[in-house]
Amino acid sequence: MGLLFLFLLAGPAHAQKLAAGPKTAVADSAALPAPKRQFRATRITEVIKIDGELDEAVWREAPVATNFIETRPTPGRPEKHATEVRLLYDDAALYIGAVMHDVSPDSIFRELTQRDDLGNTDYFAVFLDTYNDKLNGYGFFLTPGGVELDARYSPAGGEDFNWNAVWMSQTKLRGNDWIAEIRIPYSAIRFSDAAEQVWGINFARQRQSTRQQFFWNQVKPQVDGLVNQWGELRGLRDIKPPLRLSLTPYVSTYYNHFPYNEQGKRNSSTSFNGGADVKWGINESFTLDATLVPDFGQVQSDNQVLNLSPFEVQYNENRQFFTEGTELFNKGGLFYSRRVGGQPLGFYNVDGQLRGRTTEADGQIRQGEYVVSNPGVTRLLNATKISGRTKSGLGVGLFNALSNDVYATVQDSTSGEQREVLTQPFSNYNIFVLDQSLKNNSYVSLINTNVTRKGSTYDANVTGGLFRFANKANSYALKGQANYSRRRGTVFGSEEQINNRDGYKYTLEVGKISGNWNWSLNHGIESDTYDPNDLGILFSNNSINQEAFVSYNKYQPFWKLNRLNTFLGVYQNLLYKPTRYQSVGFYSGFNTTVTKNFFSLGGNLSGSLAEHDFFEPRRQPLGQYYVRIPANIGVNGYGSSDYRKKLAYDLSLAGRWFAADGARTGRDGYDVGLSPRYRVTNQLSFRYNFNWSLRRNEIGYAGGLRSGEPQDQPFIQNGVADVILGRRRRITTTNTVSASYTFTNRMSFTVRTRHYVSVARYRDFSRLNPGGEEEGVSYQRNRDNSFSAFNVDAVFSWWFAPGSQITVVWKNANASYLAGDETLPQYFTNFNNTLNTPHNNSVSVKVLYFLDYLALRPKRK
Repeated sequence: MGLLFLFLLAGPAHAQKLAAGPKTAVADSAALPAPKRQFRATRITEVIKIDGELDEAVWREAPVATNFIETRPTPGRPEKHATEVRLLYDDAALYIGAVMHDVSPDSIFRELTQRDDLGNTDYFAVFLDTYNDKLNGYGFFLTPGGVELDARYSPAGGEDFNWNAVWMSQTKLRGNDWIAEIRIPYSAIRFSDAAEQVWGINFARQRQSTRQQFFWNQVKPQVDGLVNQWGELRGLRDIKPPLRLSLTPYVSTYYNHFPYNEQGKRNSSTSFNGGADVKWGINESFTLDATLVPDFGQVQSDNQVLNLSPFEVQYNENRQFFTEGTELFNKGGLFYSRRVGGQPLGFYNVDGQLRGRTTEADGQIRQGEYVVSNPGVTRLLNATKISGRTKSGLGVGLFNALSNDVYATVQDSTSGEQREVLTQPFSNYNIFVLDQSLKNNSYVSLINTNVTRKGSTYDANVTGGLFRFANKANSYALKGQANYSRRRGTVFGSEEQINNRDGYKYTLEVGKISGNWNWSLNHGIESDTYDPNDLGILFSNNSINQEAFVSYNKYQPFWKLNRLNTFLGVYQNLLYKPTRYQSVGFYSGFNTTVTKNFFSLGGNLSGSLAEHDFFEPRRQPLGQYYVRIPANIGVNGYGSSDYRKKLAYDLSLAGRWFAADGARTGRDGYDVGLSPRYRVTNQLSFRYNFNWSLRRNEIGYAGGLRSGEPQDQPFIQNGVADVILGRRRRITTTNTVSASYTFTNRMSFTVRTRHYVSVARYRDFSRLNPGGEEEGVSYQRNRDNSFSAFNVDAVFSWWFAPGSQITVVWKNANASYLAGDETLPQYFTNFNNTLNTPHNNSVSVKVLYFLDYLALRPKRK
């Protein structure tokens, strides 16, 4: 979705420090936050009907917030078409009424979308910083079509639309105006129990017809931070945080079909599930969120890829419990939520525990075992989050999840007898966070993650501390982080003691953070034994990194451009142990938007000297073997047309060229991306994504050698396999088609179809020797491979009541990996093979019903 503050992310917003002299002070005043406006809330006793009319007398009597200031495309201009906002409150909720004046009804854009998805539309938004710490806040958005969006704001999560609250709203079109009426119950937010409250507050409006964005309290793009640029809400007295207790039970049913077409094996299966989500406000600051017997079967399918790298693939988190309200737990980057309920530890070890074919004493041959089932995910028993922030700005978070034992089932080929093989023991996942907000947009934090497993395997713990200190002018900042990882026990399924028992990481960065010019210097080390991957994700450790960065951003329109963001960085990477050179390079780029037609474009230029890749050979310990990557330079460009048009598109082109490496020449790579979108009506839209990449003469690890392969045996000496590299050509093509029809602001249907094909074909091979030297060999085994994945996700969603939803999901999935002579080199051959091989089909229905204690409790007479 098009995020509200994308313009803040397009280029770092950093500023100049005030210096002596009136000329400099005037020039640098733009880098200081605007003065904070104050707004007074009006207490009411009468009932407000949320109907979008604003016809109660109290609305006319309340103070008005108006005179909004433009943030983009021309920062600082006063609003031409007025916005008028009033705010009321009682013992149960805040009420916001807003009137957005415009020139005509057709100037009010109002595309219908799903909840939390901002389309081609206007919007009104209210922002609340209930603890006034200038770091953390809430955002509530409403479009003229009545589509609701809500978000949390924090230093760790930025603008996070995964957070959902239960609130009420209604909109109406009235002549040339549109009206928004919002009720935010106190149960949806957290605040202290002080007798008189002072909150941070801001209001925003977007006029999509002119691509303008306005704030009541001016938000300057050249000033670092967002929440610190909000105004103040006063006049809130004698409001008490309510008992926040809600239960969202669910029931779901699944029908799965896969054409095994084997005797005695059913092609279809059904299941019925039930569970609940619980929210309980422990006190005015802290909330407990728990999911009991969760069901995540309806989440969007992963984008599977062919992975030829030495590192794992990082997938997006689509499970709502792990995306909502996790900003505290994401501090320091130590939490990769896909570890919880992820792939079992021993998933790939089952084949090694099968009994092979044997010959009995009487000469009879007894067939071995085979795998009947091997679950790829771990079923969670429950997961719980406790989080909140005290009136003194101390954030506290506690996360805990339990998963049960996971077993693979194997069967004897002769007797039919089955047995179970443990692949994942009963496990407990835990995170504890302390996060203290400080003045000047600063903070200090402590994070601990822990994984404890039942039985004779290993446990893991990581502790991290991080800080950010900014000066009073918010123009310079110093930030850093230090982590310590600890693992104890034996490798799963083995008596071998775990290695990398203790490790550490630290980073330190200083920079100028506000204004047109900004810069930063950073340095970091990850030891060779640092390993946070039991509950986090780290692709490679054992490194020393240095980087210098500078950027210049012009926010006011000039010439034919709305803005301009530019940046340049240089870096150096070393292996930590032993200390060895890895790489030196640079990166640079720009992005801008054309004033007349709002066409956005940008480009990047990067390059590096010859690199030493110590990880590609998959040989431990690191330091002796590395793959040479020749000096290279790459360029890419991208553009996006005006999304206000019915037909719009995104386009990207990229190329990278490598210097000759001895007799090896002609190494290069190219990427093409095209994504047209067509909005038929305000309810129906289509989008197509095409991505294509080519890698020619790429040098990479050709795969592991096996003693059972005759063609591998000459390259295995005394049980130690050579490192075989291959020169390959790889083509990857991805086609994704999406369609969406939104019936109402509460009901929608979406379908997404993705087909992915990647083919790698090897030209020749070499043996890698210590010191990066390659020796050509006559290796005959065919290491070509291809991978295809096909997915359809069709979702009907109906929010039939606040917080209550019915979803009907159809999933169709197929994936195939082909190696050696079976490899299919052509795209359409792979596509036909994908269509003609068995697919798994799943249809599911899930019903959630939101029960709020405040609504159910008996009313006082």
